[in-house]
Amino acid sequence: MIETIQGGISKDDRGQIRFVNDFDMSEIKRFYTIKNADTESIRGWRAHKVERRWFYVLSGAFKIELVKIDDWHRPSVDLPIENRTIRAIDMQILAVAAGYGTTFQALENDSELLVFADYGIENAQFDNYTWPVDYFNKRNGNA
Repeated sequence: MIETIQGGISKDDRGQIRFVNDFDMSEIKRFYTIKNADTESIRGWRAHKVERRWFYVLSGAFKIELVKIDDWHRPSVDLPIENRTIRAIDMQILAVAAGYGTTFQALENDSELLVFADYGIENAQFDNYTWPVDYFNKRNGNA
């Protein structure tokens, strides 16, 4: 399941505060940031069988592709890809359930993505599945 959690902004003469008050962080074990070198690079495909992740854009914008993995040893290359664009100005968290693969591409220079995960880093070696960036794009002759 993929869900969007809406945030907001409060502004006054001192500046602004961006928030996502409906985001329950009780399951979070760690966080990290992603900042692509440029707008051409695509990071992925990476999937987690048990780890859930939440994504929040700190600056700029990202295109995120998502696939629900059907077979962890040899997933179908023609799985439907869901495309999402999340921008810092939207003030949203994209919540992604376990079982999805993702790619990330910055749409603006200096875009930065904050990622929350519900498992500690010690679990990463046991729940890290990767495929080439064009793996799921091979359907219909695209490669």
